[in-house]
Amino acid sequence: QVQLVESGGGLVQAGGSLRLSCAASGSSFSASAMGWYRQAPGKQRELVARISGAGNTMYADSVKGRFTISRDSAKNTVYLQMKSLEPEDTAVYYCNAKVPLLVGSRDYWGQGTQVTVSS
Repeated sequence: QVQLVESGGGLVQAGGSLRLSCAASGSSFSASAMGWYRQAPGKQRELVARISGAGNTMYADSVKGRFTISRDSAKNTVYLQMKSLEPEDTAVYYCNAKVPLLVGSRDYWGQGTQVTVSS
C-alpha cells in the first residue's frame, strides 16, 4: 500500500514560481515511476512530468523548459519545481506513483493540490 501526500500549491502571479512536494509512504518508492498530473476545470487530467526509478525524466511539451521534476529517495519525496508560471498552468495537481508488481503495475494517487496563477 502506498499513500501520497502533496503540498506546496497556492496562488501566484504570472511569471512566478512554486515547488510542489509529494511525500510517499511504503517501501516501493525507489522502484516506482513517479509523476505529476494536472486537471483544469472542464478538462481531462493530463500528464505534466514523470521520473523513473532510475531518474529518467519526461515532460509535456507545454511545460518543457519551465518545470523540473526530481526525487529524493532518502526522503521518499518527489518534487515539481515550476517557474515562469502562466495562467494556463492553473489546475489541481496530482501526484502519481506507478508501483511495479510481479505482472504489470498499480497506480496510486494523492489528493491533489490547487495551483492558481493570476494574470
